Parts: sequence; C-alpha cells; structure tokens
Amino acid sequence: MLTDEQTDALIETVRAVAKAEILPHFRNLGALEIDSKSAPDDLVTIADRAAELAISKAVHDILPDAAIVGEEAVSADKSVLARVKEPGTVVIIDPIDGTWNYANGVATYGVILAVIEDGETVFGLLYDPSYDDWIMARKGQGALFCRADGRREPMQLAPPPDALSDCFGFVGMYLFNAERQVQLAATLPKFRRTQTLRCSCHEYRLLTQGASQFCLNGMLNVWDHAAGVLIYQEAGGVARLLDGRSYSPAMRKGHLLTAASEPLWEQLSELFGDE
Repeated sequence: MLTDEQTDALIETVRAVAKAEILPHFRNLGALEIDSKSAPDDLVTIADRAAELAISKAVHDILPDAAIVGEEAVSADKSVLARVKEPGTVVIIDPIDGTWNYANGVATYGVILAVIEDGETVFGLLYDPSYDDWIMARKGQGALFCRADGRREPMQLAPPPDALSDCFGFVGMYLFNAERQVQLAATLPKFRRTQTLRCSCHEYRLLTQGASQFCLNGMLNVWDHAAGVLIYQEAGGVARLLDGRSYSPAMRKGHLLTAASEPLWEQLSELFGDE
C-alpha cells in the first residue's frame, strides 16, 4: 500500500504541474497548440502533453518501481495500455480530463490520477486546477473532499430520491451506437434531468457529492474510471457494469452504471436493459 508520504507527494505533484503547465494555457491556446486524435472532437493540447510528461517524471521519482499509463502515451502507442494488466504498481494519469472543454475555454476540466496494485485500484484523485481542490480516496479509508487550506471533509452519500422522476443523472449518449441511443433516449423522460459534462473528473465529483444520483457510461477508458469508481464506492456508491460484473481497471469493453444505492442501481439496470 502507498504510504502517507507517497500519497501526499502524488497530490502535490498534480497541484504543481497544474499550476505550471495547465493553468497558464487555459483560454490562452493558439490554433497550432490544439490537435485532434481519433475524431474532430477528440482533442489534445500542448498542455495535455506537457502535463503528462511532467507528472510521469515526478511519479517515477516517487514510485520508481511503478509502471505508468498516461492517456497521451496510450494515444501514441496502444501497447502501453497492456501495463494495466501487469502485476505490481501501475499509475494511471489523465493529465487533462475534459480536454474539449479546456480547449474551448470551459472550466469543467480536471486531472485524474489513480494507483493500481496487482489489478486493484488503491488510490484515486480527482483534482480541479481552477479552484485547487480535490476529492481523493485510499481503498478502505473512505473518500475525502480536500481544500488548499488543509481542510478535509469525509464524504458519504445520502439516500437517493425514491422516485426516478426526482433523480439527476449523467448519460453519455454519444458514447453508444445509434441503435442503443434510440433505446436509451426512450428512458430519459423518466428522470428529472440527464446531461453530460464531457468530463469524467467532474461527473464523478458531482456523483460523490450527491448532486447527481447515477451515471451510465459507454466507454471504459481506465484513465476515466479507475480513480472515480474507487472514490465513489468509498463514499457509499455502487459501480458495476450493466451486465452485473464488478468493475476492474483492466476491463476495456462494457457499459458502466454507477448509482447512489443498491436499490437504485437495480432499478436503473432493469430500465436501461442489458448489453
């Protein structure tokens, strides 16, 4: 398990890199400093690449025996992703989660970092550079909302509303194929509100804060979910694949459903249907 000193060092690394590499470019990017990857709306900026390199270098110093899997490293070399399945310590880095928002001047973006030990997430961090606060969890030790002034508040989910019509949720429709979108669209009027932030970091933060009661996600990128699932579960939430399997960072295919209670998860899984 990570020591307190290592955990603190990882957090301070993310804070320092955000200050040096991310914040200076926010709303200050030139056209040649933004590229697209798999699609026109799948963006990467010079800040993403610089931040991942800086965090990776610091992680190597803090955890010299750890393998590192960064989103941008995987984008450049798909074989890097195989490290997630290897035994030992693996550090997962999403240097800027919500890059489309970041590149367009929307302050709904963040840094996600997770530490995996022998295939199991043992530490997760959801960091907001704009306000220098974060939600973190170590396995078995609960979730904490942390502020720059040192305050740390334990996070525990309250029971969700009884009626679906009072529930708020995230449904990333664009992550599903066209046929599945039609099926899911028919369920949306049953809820008070559904939306997407285009940013897993802030979706998991709002889920953990109890501001949203569920999320249905159609992609299992490890940098989007390893930290968030651990944090949400440590706050009392439920996170399983729609087919009932427990989430694992090594998974690459499936639909992930998170909910604020077991009864709500069961109700939603029946409503959304199996995969």
